[in-house]
Amino acid sequence: MASPMSASLRLALALALLAGVLGTVAGFYLPGVAPRDFQEGDHASFKVNKLSSTKTQLPYEYYSLPYCKPEKVKSMAENLGEVLRGDRIETSVFEFEFLRERQCKVACRKTLTKDDVKNFESKIDDEYRVNMIFDNLPVGILRELRTVDENGKVVSVYDRGYPVGYKDEDQYILFNHLRFTIHYHKDINRGSSRVVGFEVTPYSVHHDPESNDAIPKLSTCNPEDPPQRFNAPFQLVLEQEVIFTYDVLFKDSNVRWASRWDSYLAFRRNDQIHWFSIINSLMIVVFLSGMVAMIMLRTLHRDIAKYNQLETVEEAQEESGWKLVHGDVFRPPSNASWLAVHVGVGVQLFGMLIVAIFFALLGFLSPANRGSLMTAILVLFVFMGFFAGFYSARLYKTFKGSQWKTTTIRTAFFFPGVCFAIFFVLNLLIWGQKSSGAVPFGTLFALCCLWFGISAPLVFIGSYLGFKKTPQDDPVRTNKIPRQIPEQPFYMHPMLSCLIGGLLPFGAVFIELFFILTSIWLHQFYYIFGFLTLVFIILIFTCAEITIVLCYFQLCSEDYHWWWRSFFTAGSSALYLFLYSAYYFYTKLDISKTVSAMLYFGYMGILSYGFFCVTGMIGFYACHWFVHKIYGAVKFD
Repeated sequence: MASPMSASLRLALALALLAGVLGTVAGFYLPGVAPRDFQEGDHASFKVNKLSSTKTQLPYEYYSLPYCKPEKVKSMAENLGEVLRGDRIETSVFEFEFLRERQCKVACRKTLTKDDVKNFESKIDDEYRVNMIFDNLPVGILRELRTVDENGKVVSVYDRGYPVGYKDEDQYILFNHLRFTIHYHKDINRGSSRVVGFEVTPYSVHHDPESNDAIPKLSTCNPEDPPQRFNAPFQLVLEQEVIFTYDVLFKDSNVRWASRWDSYLAFRRNDQIHWFSIINSLMIVVFLSGMVAMIMLRTLHRDIAKYNQLETVEEAQEESGWKLVHGDVFRPPSNASWLAVHVGVGVQLFGMLIVAIFFALLGFLSPANRGSLMTAILVLFVFMGFFAGFYSARLYKTFKGSQWKTTTIRTAFFFPGVCFAIFFVLNLLIWGQKSSGAVPFGTLFALCCLWFGISAPLVFIGSYLGFKKTPQDDPVRTNKIPRQIPEQPFYMHPMLSCLIGGLLPFGAVFIELFFILTSIWLHQFYYIFGFLTLVFIILIFTCAEITIVLCYFQLCSEDYHWWWRSFFTAGSSALYLFLYSAYYFYTKLDISKTVSAMLYFGYMGILSYGFFCVTGMIGFYACHWFVHKIYGAVKFD
């Protein structure tokens, strides 16, 4: 019979192979994203998105700066996820005909006021970048060409968006000329083309108009002499006229439409080290967990067999350790309602994560579907409210509680209420900054409708069904008088035990956590859902096994208060997550503004609280199963 260690190793190898396949496949069709065919001469235009900065984390609308506007600005349809991310997609003056190059096109000319200059300067100081979209592709500046596989495939690596400008000593330089290059792949059979790349090169040019017309001829910009950086740049000066111009060029490409996102998802230089370190760390965790599981199974098997062979009660009473507390181990804990609430919320979040990761693996939540991941998480959380109510009510009935309505109300409103309260306060702060990241009241109303109209009723329905269901019977009877707990050694102190228990689950995820935080706060795409699946599975096993081990040590020291401690043992990994987020903030981010810092720690607080509920729930149910198994295997009178 295979040992638990070898089984765990085989499982890890299989999962690593699956993750490698899912995580490294570059070109694939993205479900829900249909290609668009262009014919020569088709009218097209670019959409403007938002201004974003990693220094402030506060997005702004494109037209919050005095850029050129069309006669009528039209807003594009946005999903819930895009609104929450601060995306505001609108029409622009950048129009052209497909496959017909346009150079030195004047967008508009403006005279800068004091407020305009101040606005531009503040955005340059905060390193804001302009984001645009064409055919669902974000605009990017070419950073380098890179070989991404053994076959020598070369892709262009882009930085998303382009800077508003830059600062040269004490002078602010504005980028007022944009050279767009559209990469297309032509299909000879269809006679049409598909866009496979959207590139921009910004320039700063002090244009010299030859007339006072609204669309003047420019001696500083013509097709034969394109603008370069060494030309006289445009410096931001009060009441000076700025002329915005652009080029639209086309370049044939061998890249097929299904692989056009490779440039945005191209590996970074240390990616091979990244994959290697993740696999090794996960393999080490699985190996240690398998060893611990093997030792625990052998030890318990020997204890149970020895105890069941005892012939008299006196001999049984001479035993010590976990067997002596059988009459108290299933005694309901204090604050049983709150434990049931947090376990139910953990089930709700766990179900949300499982389904979201599954759809992400299938490609439905890819970066090409803007806002789909955020929308899916919110919708899934709402509909998983049924399971939160069901499991919290069933657990509370196991505790022989009578206030099941109070428990249901807490399950439906406490965790969402805490998250919404933090979110609402942060939204008011963002609103005060006049940022597009502020969620409109209409969207807030929609969120409340999802909460009170769908999630809360589902919690009540699940709670009703869960409370009607017969709870699991305890394998032993509970004594009427609680047994006195002997003095515990210092290393079994609840706080110390829980803090030690949270280290291993956090160690299983902290490498992947770095890349998740980078994608969130440094505005990069996260797409390696294969490895995320592997990390999540390892997290489940790690939380379960470390909780079982520490619960066994606790019972051996004749301490039967395991209900809450099992939850906190695995849930304490959330404390390490929050501390790591603080370390990440001070070492990797360049945020100096108070509102931005509050935004960061507020959202990381919500994330840590959710992580606490999920890991705590896993540890609790693992320990619950373990206690039922060991006490059900022993013959008690």
